[in-house]
Amino acid sequence: MRRNWGVATLATLAIGTLGITSGGGAAEATGGTAFAVTDTVTDAGGATHVRMDRTYHGLRVLGGDRVVHRGPDESLRGVSQTLDAALTLAIKPSITADGAVKQTLAPARATAAIADLRTDGAPELVVDALGAEPRLAWEVTTGGTQADGTPSRLATYVDARTGAVLRRVEGIHTADGSGQSLYSGTVPLSIAQSGSSYTLTDPARGNARTTDMKNKEDSLLCQLLGVGCSTGTAYSSPDASFGSGANGNRETAAVDAHYGGAQTFDYFKLVHGRNGIFGDGTGAPSRVHYGTGYVNAFWDGSKMTYGDGDGTEFGPLVSLDVAGHEMSHGVTENTANLTYSGESGGLNEATSDIFGTMVEFYSANASDPGDYLIGEKFDLVHHTGFRRMDDPDADGASQNCWTSGTKDLDVHYSSGVGNHFFYLLAEGSGPKTVGGVAHSSTTCNGSAVSGIGRDVAARIWFRALTVYMTSGTTYAQARTATLAAATDLYGAGSPQRAAVAAAWSAVNVS
Repeated sequence: MRRNWGVATLATLAIGTLGITSGGGAAEATGGTAFAVTDTVTDAGGATHVRMDRTYHGLRVLGGDRVVHRGPDESLRGVSQTLDAALTLAIKPSITADGAVKQTLAPARATAAIADLRTDGAPELVVDALGAEPRLAWEVTTGGTQADGTPSRLATYVDARTGAVLRRVEGIHTADGSGQSLYSGTVPLSIAQSGSSYTLTDPARGNARTTDMKNKEDSLLCQLLGVGCSTGTAYSSPDASFGSGANGNRETAAVDAHYGGAQTFDYFKLVHGRNGIFGDGTGAPSRVHYGTGYVNAFWDGSKMTYGDGDGTEFGPLVSLDVAGHEMSHGVTENTANLTYSGESGGLNEATSDIFGTMVEFYSANASDPGDYLIGEKFDLVHHTGFRRMDDPDADGASQNCWTSGTKDLDVHYSSGVGNHFFYLLAEGSGPKTVGGVAHSSTTCNGSAVSGIGRDVAARIWFRALTVYMTSGTTYAQARTATLAAATDLYGAGSPQRAAVAAAWSAVNVS
């Protein structure tokens, strides 16, 4: 349920750190700062959590978003935010937009592997508050193709005073990754009938469609301007059955993707009360057979796209946990919108691993039992997948324990801290067998941790994500967010809250 916040209601937010004095579409604050309400979560007891975006003299403030928490009586209970100081920046840039583009396109290690690197739209002047201190910056968006064939939509932030590149954030989120499916056996499908034929369109879940890219990639026009993008070719059958269970049948991978999309939709709706990925009941499309030898899958803000793998080490990346992983990027994008770099990027990836894993458990599919391995079904050689949550550093790159260098890692590796925390919270430390797979997790501080169950752990993480986390949330702030979520759900003195604290300490987050 959502509440409309009009002028009178927003005016009541003139309390404490907010400094808001008037309202309407946006709530104006002193010093040129304004807040615009983007979402409201209302608890069963009447408490509200109002998410707001911030601008400064009309400029977007990256990392300036906040969530205002109010009791049923409208009393202020607190504010979740990364930026808690007033902004005092001058907004006249020393570097021109053209200068920022030049810096963005200059040879650099971060862009060396991107083919056809080019600007995508005009640079935008913003306030970048995701670093050590807020800075006036140019946001320059570029398109291209990453080394593995994944499209690139890279945002580069150039200091508008000095011309230095502050950071780059990739906008395409990837995994490192009835019908006869490839990985999940015979599965039920929700499909649509059109005349005398049937299509892989799910009327029960916002008309989500699964289509065939016929091993083509997105055109340069699509990557550059976001127009003319292929939606793929619709699958059509004279009967209500799709796929054969064999990879040689082009419908088979589509069955997995369609089924995975449905299971993910149902998980968020029936377990967490979220009406689909976008929260409005709209279905998220899926495209399969993307590119040639493409060993990845990605979420681009509106749809899922799956590659076929290389056929030697990896098969099509359409397993249940990858479907859940990628579509969970959409949930994150439409709630906390965790920035895809630094520690917030690691939390973004961890969130997708967490909920991708929970989708696998939720589905209770005998052909793909739930476990804490990510992508094991399409790993044709080792059958261990790209990552494992009980022991993230088993892949040789991810971290089990937080360090001051966590923020500098690739987000798929810094996610190990969040994955390890969740596993310990859900299952506890020590050896155990889950889904027929041997798991064993140690702690970073030598403690023994008892798990509270994966469903309880996921409920806490979902509330923290949707109510307390903001775009720049760090691991330390995620600890605060999950403790607040556990308190809301189970009480300040509950064993669940104590378990959250213990699990974070066990991965060196205090």
